Amino acid sequence: MVKNVDVLVVGGGNAGFTAALAAAENGRSVLLLEKAEKDRAGGNSYYTAGATRIPHGGLEDLADVVEPDKRHAVTEVPPYTQEDYLADLEKVSGGRNDPELSRVLVEESHGTLRWLQQQGLKYRLMYERQAYNRPDGSFLFWGGLHIGNVGGGKGLMEDHVAAAERAGVGVRYGHAATGLIVEDARVVGATFRDDDGVEGEVRAESVILASGGFEANPEMRRRYLGEGWQNAKVRGTPGNTGEMIRAALDAGAAQGGDWSTCHSVAWDAGFAENESNFELTNQLTRGGYPLGIVVNRDGERFVDEGADFRNYTYARYGRDILQQPGAVAFQLFDATTRPMLRAEEYEMPGVSVIVADDLATLAERAGIDPAGLERTLAGYNDGIDTGRAFDPNVKDGRAAAVVPPKSNWALALETAPFYAFPVTCGVTFTFGGLKTDTYGRVLNDDGAPIPGLLACGEALGGLFSGNYPGGSGLAAGAVFGRRAGSIA
Repeated sequence: MVKNVDVLVVGGGNAGFTAALAAAENGRSVLLLEKAEKDRAGGNSYYTAGATRIPHGGLEDLADVVEPDKRHAVTEVPPYTQEDYLADLEKVSGGRNDPELSRVLVEESHGTLRWLQQQGLKYRLMYERQAYNRPDGSFLFWGGLHIGNVGGGKGLMEDHVAAAERAGVGVRYGHAATGLIVEDARVVGATFRDDDGVEGEVRAESVILASGGFEANPEMRRRYLGEGWQNAKVRGTPGNTGEMIRAALDAGAAQGGDWSTCHSVAWDAGFAENESNFELTNQLTRGGYPLGIVVNRDGERFVDEGADFRNYTYARYGRDILQQPGAVAFQLFDATTRPMLRAEEYEMPGVSVIVADDLATLAERAGIDPAGLERTLAGYNDGIDTGRAFDPNVKDGRAAAVVPPKSNWALALETAPFYAFPVTCGVTFTFGGLKTDTYGRVLNDDGAPIPGLLACGEALGGLFSGNYPGGSGLAAGAVFGRRAGSIA
């Protein structure tokens, strides 16, 4: 089959559908190829909680974009400025983020989200993930990340598919792109193979790669991230295996961003189906560690669980867990802290947890060195600055003077029963991709655009390195997907 269209989009996640919508809005004929079958489609976006980081002026600035909720009347949403957003990108990446890509993300994410809402996507304040209910019944949002899609990643992709249908975008599921067609140094289309093994090609004036990174390819993870990364668990889609990034490199594209790091989180180590679980998706994440402590099999702590709000640390702690003996660790809580954990993660069906009425028994059942755990916990409990009040809504400075320190939210673990949640490294997406300009035009090694080729989403490299602020991935996919589609 040979089909001719104005714009070909490769990949059916948030970035790809956003690009397709933008191109269709400009009157272009658009075809989107998605590797997965329709009942397993959505890319990594489907597996997310739908959280999207945008700058804003507080609840009043968001009231007309989020769904109504009676809790709004007792809710405080602190303003999150463009300066805050840019500072967070620079902080978590150690200054290795591309400044121009970052500037565009920060300046356009709010407007892009409003544009998506006009296309039919629905948003809400994320109470269960980003706010704690205060004693007086009010809510205070924290961490700069405040809104997300109704229905999470599943709702996000349902809304995208409906919007694409209304816009006249053609979508072909079960069609895996296999390469790029290059003529006279211009990309003029792509080849594909469908689920029946039938091969074909699509010719287009512009090809937009929204086909993700290479996190689902163990060989590429080992080559670029390092030894041991082949053992990480894949959180999201199994389809992001890097073929189209390789095809672009073969066509002369330059590498962009940090190819040696990725987004990786604490992930349920004991759940039997803990890779690419299409039903439970992000419920296998374990993000409650700021309220407890994390130890390895030797009973030793190895990270500062309270270094910052979860939004700014969770995407790097998977790497630290991968480096522990057996690539496993244990999040520990007691009867005081356990009720504060998010139900969607810590009460999901089949959650892996060890429970005991004393630490020695907990250690024995979990496979943790008992002496090491007793020593660690005694030092931690004794080192807590009890002169400061505990407050999970702010960085409360309630620290434990241990090594490594726990800088905030230190509560003694002393009340039975005790809980140990085994976690391993769950890889989400790779930070390295293709080098582009701020409109997603893919560049060669000389810095010149490759005619006909654009990239967005996780295929675009340069925004993140080592870590990322929660919710900025979906925001970036939308911003640069819209930009790529608007000029394709």
